[in-house]
Amino acid sequence: MGFKSPKDTTCSVDNIGCNKIEMAFGPLLTLGFLAGAFIAFGGLLAVIVGGGVPGLRVDNPGLQKFIFGAVFPVGLILVVVAGAELFTGNTACCIPAVLSKKASWGGLARNWTVSYVGNFIGSIFVVFFLTYLTGLLATDPWLGTINGIAEAKVSQGFWALFFKGVGCNWLVCLSVWLAIASDDVVSKVLGIWFPIMAFVAIGFEHSIANMFFIPSGIMYGASVTWAQFFTVNLIPVTLGNIVGGGLFVGAIYWYVYARQNG
Repeated sequence: MGFKSPKDTTCSVDNIGCNKIEMAFGPLLTLGFLAGAFIAFGGLLAVIVGGGVPGLRVDNPGLQKFIFGAVFPVGLILVVVAGAELFTGNTACCIPAVLSKKASWGGLARNWTVSYVGNFIGSIFVVFFLTYLTGLLATDPWLGTINGIAEAKVSQGFWALFFKGVGCNWLVCLSVWLAIASDDVVSKVLGIWFPIMAFVAIGFEHSIANMFFIPSGIMYGASVTWAQFFTVNLIPVTLGNIVGGGLFVGAIYWYVYARQNG
């Protein structure tokens, strides 16, 4: 199982970021839709499996959190291996290209905006058509689980959510980094699985995953409004995700390994 050195990985990300920023609007939005749907699949699976053991949540909450986190990574595995444009991963992957002056800040903003909108559309598609209309979460313990998740995510303060967003995307982008460093699919899957499992089990906040969890709760009757979803949760979590991925992964690794080429 071959793998790239940290320096070679950063150079690869530099080239990947250029391609992402130069991608045409249509493909970028379409791949953003797929990424949102893939992350929603992971969220749905986590609720079905991790939320299906309410007794375990009471008696052994750490194990229940691990089970929830252990199945969620399927979403990012699909994004990376099958190919899609995930806003949170792009916060790190596009930064080296811009700092190396191979791409513009305007192009970066365009990539982040279009991928974010595409992610939202893909997430809501899975929420409405594949989760709500199918009634998959309409009965307990899944109904109580999704409502509890949604309500908990809007019951925290701005800074708590912001820093949970930082921690989340630091780990998410490290998983992308490990996948890029790997030269075969098995290694990519393992590189993705551990950091993603970790952020979910810890309880950090992922903006795109929350586009599945909170709207699902809203549609199933949680005491959450759409305004709360956007203003209370999504804004601070998104800002935290940008810092976690853009600064602590993309910018730092560029500074250490690629700055002399910039």
